Amino acid sequence: MTAFPQPDKGVIDGDTHRYALRVFYEDTDAGGVVYHANYLRWFERARSDLVELLGIDQRASLESGEGVYTVAELTIRYLSPARLGDTVVLETTACQVGRVSCTLRQAALRGGVRLAEATVKVGFIGPDGRPRRQPAAWRDAFALLLGTPDSGRRTGPEGQE
Repeated sequence: MTAFPQPDKGVIDGDTHRYALRVFYEDTDAGGVVYHANYLRWFERARSDLVELLGIDQRASLESGEGVYTVAELTIRYLSPARLGDTVVLETTACQVGRVSCTLRQAALRGGVRLAEATVKVGFIGPDGRPRRQPAAWRDAFALLLGTPDSGRRTGPEGQE
């Protein structure tokens, strides 16, 4: 019998999702430093893993005509370079969950060194590309990442995004 490996999986630890990866040659420039656009790819990969771990099936939602998440806004700040062979951990937390969108904070870390940080707002859109209310179960799943009330993160009022 041939054993097949499973794709990498992150973990949810309290209000934080963590996803680890290793920097490969394809991620770097000729000097062995990670190319800036790869942080965006890594953050997207971590968010996709988070969505799956939360039990959100975007593929089924897309195929049924309900809708999917899409990036509406993104800011990124580069702090220190990752290099060939490094292990990088991507951490994701929620800072706001509304009726149509969720705002997440992400950080790329090598040990205790913060390499990059991003804030991303994902919006739920229908097949027509227009914003629509995200499913209540999806909103509730993301709300689990908000943490305790004194953490400074919150669910937005029903009328706000």
